[in-house]
Amino acid sequence: MIFTKILFILLILICAAFYILYVWDFALVLLVIMIALPIIMFAATLITKHMIRVDFALRDKVVSKNTSFPVQICITNRSIFPVGKAEAHIRYYNVFNNQITEFELYMPIQPRNTQRVTFQLSSKFCGVVKVHTSYIHIYDPLRIFKFKIAKNIGTQIAVMPDARDISGIISYTDRVNEESSVFSENSPGNDPSEVFDLRDYIAGDKLNRIHWKLSSKKDDFIVKDYSLPVDIPCSIFLDLKCYEDSEYTLPVFDTLVETMVSLSQFLIENERLHSLVYFNAKRRQFVERPISDASSLGDAVRELILSINDNLFCEPPDVYFSENPDISVSSFTFVTSLTQDTSMIDYINESVDADIKNAVVIIKNSSELGTLENGCSSVNIIPVLIGRISSSIKDIEI
Repeated sequence: MIFTKILFILLILICAAFYILYVWDFALVLLVIMIALPIIMFAATLITKHMIRVDFALRDKVVSKNTSFPVQICITNRSIFPVGKAEAHIRYYNVFNNQITEFELYMPIQPRNTQRVTFQLSSKFCGVVKVHTSYIHIYDPLRIFKFKIAKNIGTQIAVMPDARDISGIISYTDRVNEESSVFSENSPGNDPSEVFDLRDYIAGDKLNRIHWKLSSKKDDFIVKDYSLPVDIPCSIFLDLKCYEDSEYTLPVFDTLVETMVSLSQFLIENERLHSLVYFNAKRRQFVERPISDASSLGDAVRELILSINDNLFCEPPDVYFSENPDISVSSFTFVTSLTQDTSMIDYINESVDADIKNAVVIIKNSSELGTLENGCSSVNIIPVLIGRISSSIKDIEI
């Protein structure tokens, strides 16, 4: 571009010398044209600058991990002047870390038209991917001038976590939810308040379960199977507070969220109603979401992901515990990446009223295993290596 300007200045000087040496009208016309041309180019490009609108278009605002998704940049030129060259500088990053990727796009822009350029992105980790333009440069047809437009125009895409298969044991305790009674549709239990099924008598069945009126009509013993309550209080607490800023930050966050999703999915598959507790950064408070099926889990995870901001602000767990000192559940699972300080695990051990207590701790490598010695008699500590959820969580009781 500098070379073009120098060349054009030389041409003007040559035309001026030509006009001085020769008195022909052609020399004057040529000099006027050479002087007027850059002025016209400048004015036309300046007008075009103020008549261009830039937007991002997304086919999906919620996508899966490790899947390419299209992002489209739309440049609308409402002027009558074409842009021979436009240079868009694009930046994108995951809010879970500060690693910014940059690239450039080149395109012409037709007058009174919309130019659409599509590029593909993907993310190895869940979170929010933010895409924005650092700037877009437009050039006049002669490439003498350039103007900057569309600074920091952006959009964002929520990348959802995957649910990993885990093995575990579903334990049913004597606790019940007095406010609601939801029973399994597939498995019988011992709750006499609801009849699950009627069947023929089998040797060993208790006599108090025989349906005497129906048995007298059938001339055979008919036994009542009682229902299995699935709305027993059960809670999963996600501690998303960042305890370090390093190259491990993004993988740790990803594993934290996927661990919570995997545990919740495991409970759903076993018809166990439960609640998820996590910090909503937009609302700046901890929220508790009841989970009964895949739809409610998806809504909760989407809310969690979309609430995360660039500074990764999250209140420490003790804020929630101080506001809710009387936690009483059948099962309480604490998912965290805090390995050095066990004060929260000690608090759960002493103050949380639960028949089953788990602390699922995300660790970067096997050398951190030594820091997770379980000094709490009632808390089962389960270390999970980054990205290895299925192999780390085995036979968890929940």
